[in-house]
Amino acid sequence: MRQLIVTAFISLDGVMEAPGGEEGYRNAGWTFRGVEFDPAAYANKGREQEEATALLLGRRSYEAFAPVWPTMTAEFPGYNAMPRYVVSTSLEEPDARWPATILRSVDEVAELRAGEGGPISVHGSATLGRSLADAGLVDRYHLLTFPLLLGAGRRLFSDADRDMTRLTLVEHERYSNGVQWQVFDVER
Repeated sequence: MRQLIVTAFISLDGVMEAPGGEEGYRNAGWTFRGVEFDPAAYANKGREQEEATALLLGRRSYEAFAPVWPTMTAEFPGYNAMPRYVVSTSLEEPDARWPATILRSVDEVAELRAGEGGPISVHGSATLGRSLADAGLVDRYHLLTFPLLLGAGRRLFSDADRDMTRLTLVEHERYSNGVQWQVFDVER
């Protein structure tokens, strides 16, 4: 079985929407304008890329990343080379600039996870991340937590009424700007 890892930039109140400046959100770009830049805080993102063997995205994140990430050959060589999957019921064809296999349901993600291979990394994709957690498919969280309260916005964690999920903190670092790197395993 493959490990499914949800990785996200989040605020302390769990908002993950528009960390890089995507349009349509009032706090867009909060990772750049919310705290002083510390390159050490992003070093683990490179390690994530090296350890992942596949990339899984929701449709909105895929459509945002597909025109940009293929041009970022220095920043994302691993993600640009590895198999990509997008979960969508509405996407007709993958973007030719950044091909991906379309999965139509969380059940298809469960089949992918049950197969052979290494870790599957889920980037962005708030709606998908919540659906995967609600289905019990998330094995690990990689969180870069910013000391900000953003209030409104898409959140990483579901508000579904479900049983408690216990997490084990397996790695933690704090950086000079107050940002924290936290890795949690989901207890089974």
